[in-house]
Amino acid sequence: MNFYEIYGIAYILDLILGDPHWFPHPVRFIGKLIELLEKLFYRFKCKKFFGGVMAVLVIGITAIISYYIAKVSVGLEIFFLYTTLATKSLGGEGLKIYRVLKSGDLNRAKSEISYLVSRDTESMDEVQIVRSTLETIAENSVDGVIAPMFYGFLGALITVHGVSLALPFAMGYKAVNTLDSMVGYKNEKYIDFGMVSARIDDLFNLVPARIAGMFIIPMASFFLGNTFSKPVHIFYRDRLNHSSPNSGHPEAAFAGSLGVQFGGKTSYFGKFYNKPTIGDKIKEFQTEDIKRAFKLMYMSSFVALITFGIIYMMIGRELIGFTWR
Repeated sequence: MNFYEIYGIAYILDLILGDPHWFPHPVRFIGKLIELLEKLFYRFKCKKFFGGVMAVLVIGITAIISYYIAKVSVGLEIFFLYTTLATKSLGGEGLKIYRVLKSGDLNRAKSEISYLVSRDTESMDEVQIVRSTLETIAENSVDGVIAPMFYGFLGALITVHGVSLALPFAMGYKAVNTLDSMVGYKNEKYIDFGMVSARIDDLFNLVPARIAGMFIIPMASFFLGNTFSKPVHIFYRDRLNHSSPNSGHPEAAFAGSLGVQFGGKTSYFGKFYNKPTIGDKIKEFQTEDIKRAFKLMYMSSFVALITFGIIYMMIGRELIGFTWR
């Protein structure tokens, strides 16, 4: 079984199974490891250094365990690769908010969106909830789908003792992403301790975010009957209008495809901020835009699978192999 077939099965499993709440997802164990090491290292004064040590240990331990899992059997490799993808999970969260808004229950919609964003939700109206949902789907299309897929295929080009590094690379990326989501904040507690984790996350998303914004999302837009050129135009014009070095890239492509404008007036912790805008305000946000974003995210995941798979098959074999005694 070649790696394209392996990843294809993992992708199908993600579309079918998603991330059941009862399932002991590997990311939860990565989170437990982070909590354990944080308790161990946070007590030290040199927080930047020991925060960096923690990040290296979490990523290294995750990658090493993943290597030996892949070494055991192809079945386990497929299963754990499936857990690195979040296509159905991300889409499900968006559709949940869509259905609640369609039912007219604005208060419940505020509650649901509060699980996905850090901004204030109590004062949100329907338009702000839709905008926040679309921005979340756009940003997480890279974190939850395209980036782990990218690193999986990249790792497949490298073997150690005949074992592909696809799973260690993909799971290693999930460790990076989990570190950033747990300690990569600029608040008083984590500004120093989480600095290395945040910088590593920025680095690991550098390439996937740009591939997604300049090609994968525009191509998905084209396959859905929209233009290829508009998301590309907005990508090049507005991709840097974001506080994150990477999030603006997929958001710009999504905004261009959907014909909406992200950013603007946003409330965080009781204070309003005017975020730079991304996209042209061709139309007002509508609840149906969530379904359009959902379809765009799904098509983007498929385009990513095909794109990375074609590149892998063109290369035809691993580029680098390591064997030592």
